[in-house]
Amino acid sequence: MLADIRIVMVNTTHSGNIGAAARAMKNMGLAQLTLVDPIACIDDEAIQRASRADEILHNAVIVDTLEEAIADCHWVVGTSARSRHIPWPLLTPRQCAAKAAAIAPQGNRIAVVFGRESRGLTNEELHLCHAHVHIPTDENFSSLNVAQAIQLISYEMRLAALALATPGDDATGTMDQPWGVEWDHPLASHGDVNGMMLHLEQTLLDIGFLDPNTPKQLMSRLRRLFQRAALDTTEVNILRGILATVQRQHTQGVVSDSTQAPNGDEQHDQTTA
Repeated sequence: MLADIRIVMVNTTHSGNIGAAARAMKNMGLAQLTLVDPIACIDDEAIQRASRADEILHNAVIVDTLEEAIADCHWVVGTSARSRHIPWPLLTPRQCAAKAAAIAPQGNRIAVVFGRESRGLTNEELHLCHAHVHIPTDENFSSLNVAQAIQLISYEMRLAALALATPGDDATGTMDQPWGVEWDHPLASHGDVNGMMLHLEQTLLDIGFLDPNTPKQLMSRLRRLFQRAALDTTEVNILRGILATVQRQHTQGVVSDSTQAPNGDEQHDQTTA
């Protein structure tokens, strides 16, 4: 389970936090670290703070965008210290680890995303996540160092992994399957779902359902819907097939109307009808 968990740090500004995060990960048996457009570099301070977790720093993957960091992941959870305008599935660290323990045995890759030291993750970044995890700190002093947050989440992940390895534990029963049964197809990766969402958005634009001038929060709410459903690869392919058919039928209808209408007014009436 722990081998399939990726820690993702976004725009980290202090190299010491990168090193401390590596140490926290190694303490708990995690090894995958990805840095998204880091402001700080892996320098001597980072290596010193890592305290013999140097290999995690040496093997860290650096990418430009969060989409790149999670493209091949099947379940993504973002850390959030506050409520958002659009409610998103919210987990405690223990619930987050239990969900990871339920889906990791099938080979599903998991990413836990941590934001900037000063302001966390943006709404747009959080909308890329299937769920959010909130560490229930004291509301009068809720600020938590990012490396400490990584330590807490990693600890809960390790507890869940140890429970999976314990014979007779509930975690080795129905929890080892995400929906209580062995699923017939693997979960879709973030990249697959994101491609489907872009396809859906273009289709909605094509048929006039989505107004590009006033999109409001339609696509964010649809993304939340599909990510909550945890689509598998076949389901994504089915949806994309439906979208392709809708686009094809719409294009044929538009062409047919335009060839039949002798003038613009009659074409408008036929399309409206």
